[in-house]
This record gives sequence, C-alpha cells and structure tokens, in this order.
Amino acid sequence: MIRLTLRTMRADALRLLLSALAVVLGVAFVAGTLTLTDGMKRGAYDRAGVFDRHTDLAVYAGRGPIPPALVERVRAVDGVSAAAGELTGTAGVVGSDGRPVLGYAVLAAIPTEATLQSYDVVAGRLPQRPGEVVLDAPTVAEEGFVLGGPVNVGGSGAQARPYTLVGTVDVAGTSRDVGGAFIGLAGPDALAVSQQEGYGRIMVAAAPGVRAAELARRVAAVVGGDVTVKGRQAILDAAVDAAVRDLRQFNLLLLTFAAVAVVVAGFVIANTFAIVLAQRTRRTALLRLVGATRGQVLRATLLEAALTGLAASALGVAAGAGLAVGLDALLSAFDVPMSGGGIAVTAPTVLFCLLLGTALTVGSAAVPAWRGTGVAPVAALADAAVQPTRRAGRVRLAVGGLVLAAGVAALASAGAVGQVPLVAAGGVLAFFGIVLFGPVLVPGLVRMLGAPARRLFGATAGLAVANAVRNPRRIASTATALVIGIGLVSAFVVGAGSVKAGIERAVDKRIGVDFLVVGVGGHLPRPLVDELAARGELGVVHERRSRISDGIELRAAHPALVGRTLTAVDAGDADRLGPGRVLVHRELARARGWAVGDSVTLAGRPFTVAAVVADDGPALVGSTVPAGHVVDVADADFARLFPTERGFLAEVDPAAGVPLQRAREAVESVVARYPTVNLMDQAAYKSSLTGTVDLLLAFVVALLGLAVVIALVGVANTLSLSVVERTRENAVLRAVGLTRGRMRAMLAVEAVLVALVGAALGVGLGIGVSAAAMAVVARLSGEFTLVLPWGRLGLVLVVAALAAMAASVLPARHALARPIVESLGAD
Repeated sequence: MIRLTLRTMRADALRLLLSALAVVLGVAFVAGTLTLTDGMKRGAYDRAGVFDRHTDLAVYAGRGPIPPALVERVRAVDGVSAAAGELTGTAGVVGSDGRPVLGYAVLAAIPTEATLQSYDVVAGRLPQRPGEVVLDAPTVAEEGFVLGGPVNVGGSGAQARPYTLVGTVDVAGTSRDVGGAFIGLAGPDALAVSQQEGYGRIMVAAAPGVRAAELARRVAAVVGGDVTVKGRQAILDAAVDAAVRDLRQFNLLLLTFAAVAVVVAGFVIANTFAIVLAQRTRRTALLRLVGATRGQVLRATLLEAALTGLAASALGVAAGAGLAVGLDALLSAFDVPMSGGGIAVTAPTVLFCLLLGTALTVGSAAVPAWRGTGVAPVAALADAAVQPTRRAGRVRLAVGGLVLAAGVAALASAGAVGQVPLVAAGGVLAFFGIVLFGPVLVPGLVRMLGAPARRLFGATAGLAVANAVRNPRRIASTATALVIGIGLVSAFVVGAGSVKAGIERAVDKRIGVDFLVVGVGGHLPRPLVDELAARGELGVVHERRSRISDGIELRAAHPALVGRTLTAVDAGDADRLGPGRVLVHRELARARGWAVGDSVTLAGRPFTVAAVVADDGPALVGSTVPAGHVVDVADADFARLFPTERGFLAEVDPAAGVPLQRAREAVESVVARYPTVNLMDQAAYKSSLTGTVDLLLAFVVALLGLAVVIALVGVANTLSLSVVERTRENAVLRAVGLTRGRMRAMLAVEAVLVALVGAALGVGLGIGVSAAAMAVVARLSGEFTLVLPWGRLGLVLVVAALAAMAASVLPARHALARPIVESLGAD
C-alpha cells in the first residue's frame, strides 16, 4: 500500500499541486512571521542593556519621581564611584531652516560622568556639563548641523533655547529609536526641558573592589523604602523584557492574520481531497475488490496527505525565510524601530512549521478521506465519469439555518446591549451558518447571478451555471474559503470608512476655528497660549483643558466657542458664561438640584449658574464621571482654579478684519519657538487623525490579502479538477460545435460566478459585523455611524471577479490541450 500510495502521488501530482500551493502560502506566512520576529528578538537581546554597560546597580522611582537631592545622597554613599539621574521624555529640535524637525523626538538625560556613559558615539563626545547636547547622527546629517555649533532644543516647559552640539550618537534599533530625533542632555537640562519634577532612576557605578551586593545594601539604606534598588542582572532582565514586550504583541498580531490564511488553506485542502477522492471512486473500489480493507485505503490516503503536507511545508519554510528577508528590508526602509536586525531561522521555528503544515493537510483531508474510502467493491463496475453527487443532509441544513439566524440576531442586537463580545459571536455564528447552509445558499445565489449572464452570453453562460451548481457541496466549500478573507477585508474597509467619517463629523461639529495648535506627544508649553493671546492679529485663543473635581468634570470654555458644542439650553442664557458664571449640564443639574441663579461651589470656590445646557457627547470610556456631570468654566476662572493644568490642543481664530494669511503668520512666528507643537488648519487636523486609520487599513488589507489569494487558488483548483472530471463531457461539447473561445468563456463565467458569490457573501458578512460594531461604538460616542464606502466595496467585487477570470486561464488551457477524439476515450 505504501508503494501504491507513492505511485498514486506521482500520477496525481498535478491534481494536488494547487492544494499544495495553498499549504505553501499558509506556512510561508507563519514561517516568515516567526523568522522575522525571532530575528528582531535576537537583535533586542543583543541591544538590551546598551545604555547600562557600566551600570552596576540602579535605583528606580516608586510612586513619584526621584528628586535631584536623592542623587547627591546616593553619590555620597561609601563605595559609589559615580551616580547620575536618568529620565526619558519628549522634546523637540528646531531645524536649520528655523522650523521644528518633524516627528516624535525622544529626550534622555545622559550621565556627565565618564564612568557611566554607555552611548555609541559616532562623532565628537557626550555632554560633560549643562548647556551641551548630542543628537542622533541621521538628524544631524539631514539638518546640516555642525559640531560646536548651536542647536535650539525645547520641550513642554518653555520655548526653545540654544545648546552646543558636542557629538552625535547611534541609537538605531534601541528603545530610544522611535523614528524621530534623539536628544541627549545633561540631567539638569533634561529636567528643565521636560518639566519633570525628578528622575526615573539613578544609575550607580561601584568603586573598584566593592562588591555589588554590599553596595546595594548601603544604597538601599540611604534611599528608603519608596524606591527599588536593582542589581546589574535585574537591570538587564528588565531591559530584555521591555525590549521584547512589543515584539510579542507584534508577533501575536501577525500570527493572528497568519491563522486566517491557514484556515482558508484548510478549506482548500479539504475541498481538493474531496474532489480527488471522488474522481478515484472506481480505483478505490478496485482496491477493495482485490482485498484491501477500508482501513488500509484510509491510512494510504492519510499518508498521501501527510507527504503532500510535509513537502509543501518544507517549501513554505523556504518561502517564509525569503518573505522575512523582504519584510525586514521593507521595515528598515520605513525606519520602523527594532527592524534591520536580520532574520533568525531557528530549529524550533522550522520544526513547528513542518508540523503545522503536515497536521493541517492531514486534518483537512481526514473527513474527505473517511467519506471517500467508504466505497463498496461493486462501485468498480460503475462509470468513473458519471458519479452521483451527495447533497447536504437535512440536519446540516436545519442546523445551518438556525446558526445563521442566531448570528444575524446577535449582530442585530449588539448595538442595543452595547456588547463587543456579541459582535464577535455574531460574526462567528453567521460565518458557520454560511458554511453549514452553503450547499443551498451558494447554488441559489449562483443561479440568481447567472440569470443576467445567460442573457449576455446565451447558452455558454447557461452551461457555466449548470456546471457550477452540479455539486452543491463542492461549490459551497470553494465559495466559503473566499468568505473568510473577503469578509474580514470588507469589515475593516467599512469600519475604517465609518470611523473616518465619524472623526470628520466630530471635528466639524466641535471645532469651528481656522487654526489649531497641537502638542506633539505631550501637552502644550505653558507660555505658548499666553504669547498667542497677546498677539493683536488673533481674536480667539482657547486652550482645551479639563479637570475632575468632586465627581464633576470641569472644562475650560471660551464664550465665543462654547455654543458650538451645545445641543440645547434648558434654562438661562449660555452667552452669560464669564468670570464667576458657569454653564451646568442637564444631568448634573438634575442630580444636584441646581438651577439658574444658584450659587454652587466648585473646587472650593463659589460660582453662579448662568445656564443649564445639554451636550449629546457621552461620557468617555473609563471615565469616573457619569455622563453629563460637566460644568463649563470660563478660561480665566479655570486657570485660577488649576494653574498647572495644561491641554494638548489650542483653538485659534483671527481677530475681526484680519486676513487668514496674516493671522497664520502671527501664529507661526510664535509656534516656531516651540518645536514640540504643530500648527494645523482643520483639513490638516482631520488628516492627522484619519491618517492612522488609513495606514492601519492598508496594513490589515495587505495581511489579509494572502488569505484571499489562497481562496482564489482554491477556485482555480476546483475548476481544474472539475475540468479533469468533465473531460469527456467537454469533448462532446467541442464535437458538437462549441468553439475554443466559448469553452474559455464558459469556464471563465463559472469561475467568476463562484468568486462573486463568495465575495458577495463576504462583503455582506463584513458589512453586518461592521454595522454591529458601529452600533456599539455609537453608544459610546454619538459621532460614529455606519458609512458604506460603496466604491471600495465595489472594487473588492471587481478584483475578485478579475482574479477568478485569471484563475480560469490554466484550467481552460488544460481543457483544450487534448484532441477531441482522445478526450472522448478518457476514463
């Protein structure tokens, strides 16, 4: 039986080729992901502790930052050679053109003691005293800075001031490489620029001959119990854990999409073996007739599946390594942190991928093998070319209908109850309902879509429809593989479009000014808003700030802007907002019994209720304040209540009669001194918010694209095997006058109909899932509603149809390759 199995595999190699290709693609995705992330992890391990090469122990902050005075106390401990405070934060650099250098910049305090300095210096040296700065080498090269020259650096505390550039460093691939500039300053300067009250940790170097354990005890006795003292090994372990934490999440994300591709490949493999074993019915019956047991035939079939899976998995591992190399180069080209470390092909990864591909193939082939080997010996007398098709059982169809109905019901009710798990459950149930009910649903849809095709292409399309629906199980399995990938793509396309539209509506509704000044990675510098307000060209300058006090959200408000966010004024006059007068929202007024004219105490100070208003904006997720428990306070009053509270956004409008360009120049003249802020108009602000959505959508569609490709391989595979099955039938059609062109058209229409049905079901499922998700989100924020991007969804259908048409080329070529007379004699 083993020899027979090997001979059968050689004879049917072409029939199994496309299913093997599905395994290759699925395993390649998994292998490429693991190989890439293993390489990243190896690089992370190599780079872990790069800033602690000379650190023997460190004191880490507890509940609050470490004050500079504590650094001096640690430095005075007997046995300490050097001690320095370290912090990381964000800052900005003013470029050589006088404009802020774009991107998120990392600020770090660098020890001035040579004993503790661990950076890789490219040119010059590290700071030795306050007033000196080092930058990463790429930023220096791009901006044309020179060593010894001034570089303006600023943070959230004040406007930029000049520092002397004394060196350049290489931080590529480390935790301090986030794609933007790296800024290294002496400790006091870093504290001043970042406006932090203290350090995150103290780095300590031991004097020669002092044991680290003894020194740790001495330092612990000095610093007290609010901080943590770690030895060198603990420092390195923490650095490794921090370095690979994000990699684990990235790895999990990629493997999730790889799992989708593997599941789709499983559908293709199962369908392939079902078709191939159906075509071997007489051969199997002959084996049973000469004495082979069903168990022997079953084991031979599973051995064939295992060998096919093993060979395809080996090719998948090789393809995955090439994919990892390409991905690493692509990520490096886009300066993605942690990339560029090469790949790592490890034995566990290779073994896992080989086992995965083999198990996938055997598991997917198990059910078709069990069904296909249950052939009675008398079937050897039947005509191999004419095999009856097994229709789906009533139990399966009934269960499928119930599961599909339950999934639709779950999706429809998810918004009402506001449960995200119900959306996921509804999507899964709906998909399994389509799988179980597919033998009825898919052929029915093919007939429906085939009706206009018959009018366009006549009898050729009629033959295509008849061929497509001949085996309901087969066509349902083929279409279902497409439902998975296209359903997920459609869900993300609709979800992304809805989120973008919601963001744009929220900006239009809540922001009615011409200019926005936005903090980059942090709050706005304290003097910035005052400087803007002092410019005569600007009429409105409002910094968005809020603070929770006594269970109430107090929001800074500007009289000229507050009316844009209100939906109703229940009592009083909202225009009376001003010093000592506040706007109380409806829900809070009801809960506290407040009315217009009442004196209320907020944050320890008395105010008068000027109006009771309404705002449809729901409470923020995770907020400790109930929805509507909000009070709008004039900017000046808010500043007096909370003088240290800063915001991330300032709204700016020109003064009456001032042209927009002149107002913009006035804002730019102020913003240029603050490299941690950006000036935007409404369109640019929308783009900054929605750009991430577009980037995420492109990333997701690219990852799901492989699953769609595998499903289309399944369409080509099914069509190719069906052509083999219908060899004599196609020869008869050609003998009675069907031209070669019409034969190609018939197979193309058949492929397109199957693909369009699968794609349409996938789009429908994706829309349903997105609609339910948007309904849930709408309960949290009323700005978000379902938006259907018909153009993109139509493009999905068109691409599926064109890909299916391309997939029909090889089957058509095979159908036309053999002479008619030879095909008529085929078995």
